Amino acid sequence: MLHYTTLPVTSFQQNCSIVWCDETLQAAVIDPGGDLDRVLAEVKRLGLTLTQIWLTHAHIDHAGGAAELAEQLQLPIIGPHPADQFWIDGLPEQSRSFGFPAARTFTPTRWLFDGDSVTVGHCTLQVRHCPGHTPGHVVFHAPEIGRAFVGDVLFAGSIGRTDFPQGDHATLIASITQRLWPMGDATVFIPGHGPQSSFGRERQSNPYLAGT
Repeated sequence: MLHYTTLPVTSFQQNCSIVWCDETLQAAVIDPGGDLDRVLAEVKRLGLTLTQIWLTHAHIDHAGGAAELAEQLQLPIIGPHPADQFWIDGLPEQSRSFGFPAARTFTPTRWLFDGDSVTVGHCTLQVRHCPGHTPGHVVFHAPEIGRAFVGDVLFAGSIGRTDFPQGDHATLIASITQRLWPMGDATVFIPGHGPQSSFGRERQSNPYLAGT
């Protein structure tokens, strides 16, 4: 069965998640934006073997540590969708603009597309392409445990920003209603920032999603 833990990293308090298979103790890290020493210390504390890096999108607080971690441990970088290539190319400038440690560009080992899946140990998660916040944003759905790792698409009580280059509000709303809501009201999501919530709760109370 899949397990996970989440720890906020970087000055943006981005929710970096470690997911693992309880049979093999193989793990993947979702969105290692920075603070890699803390992330690796948690992997060690849990007795896991980190085998992959998964990215929801390529903003600095989500992808800033990916190249360094991949090089340090010889790990594949999986995701996001290729529409985020320009954000990857811009990571050095993003790090300067936001006062982050220097970040390097990279080429993902594997790009992700809507309907793909990723596997860690014996656990498989479904991939949905959810553009709007960035054009190449993806989310990871683990139906066996009723969880979704949604990056900056949706938050408890809010939605992702769409004022960045190639962001689009209508596209984001369509991603939420057409790609997330079908996962079911009971699904709990882990956003890129802030507390967990459920899709059902957000459908009822999120002021940005009234009537969806």
